[in-house]
Amino acid sequence: MIRYALALLLLVIPVAAHATDAGWALLRDGGHVVLLRHAMVTGTSDPANFDIDSCATQMNLSARGKQQASKIGALFAARAAPIERVLSSRYCRCLDTARIAFEAEPQLFAPLDLLKGDDAQKAAQIAAIMKEIRAYSGSDNLVMVTHLEDIVALTGISPREGEAVVVEPQGDGLRVLGRVTF
Repeated sequence: MIRYALALLLLVIPVAAHATDAGWALLRDGGHVVLLRHAMVTGTSDPANFDIDSCATQMNLSARGKQQASKIGALFAARAAPIERVLSSRYCRCLDTARIAFEAEPQLFAPLDLLKGDDAQKAAQIAAIMKEIRAYSGSDNLVMVTHLEDIVALTGISPREGEAVVVEPQGDGLRVLGRVTF
C-alpha cells in the first residue's frame, strides 16, 4: 500500500510542475485572462458581523498569505508576464492580494465577490464575469482576483489559495489553458 501511494505521489509531482510551466508560457505571451484565487488567509469563514466595507469584520490575509502575494508579484515580474489590468473582488483578502502582488490599486469588480446564495444572483454574477472575460482583447494579461467558489463555478477547477487559472472563452463557458501554483 505504501509503495502504491509513493508511486502515485511521484506521478503527480511532475504533472503539477508541467502545468505551472505551461501556465507561465501562456502568461509570458500575454493576451490571456487569469483567474487568481486570493492568497492564504486566517480562519475558515467570515465572521457573523461581516461588512464588505470593514476589513476588521472579514477573514484577512495571514502573514504567510502576504508573503505568498509578494511572491506572486515577484514571479510575474521575473517571468516577464505582462499585466494590463487587475480586477478584484471587494473583499479585503482579494484586494490585499492584488495590492501586494501587483503593487497597484486594483479596479473593484463586485461580480468577483463571493457568489450570492440566491441562484438568480449567482447567475447574474457569473454572467457579468463572463461578459468581462469575453470582452477582453488586450495584448497583456487581465488578472481577476477572486474566490474559490467563483473559480469552481466558472471552470470546475478547485484551485489552492494563491493559484492562478488561465482561461479563454469557449462556447457558453470557459476553457482552462493552464494553471500556475505559487
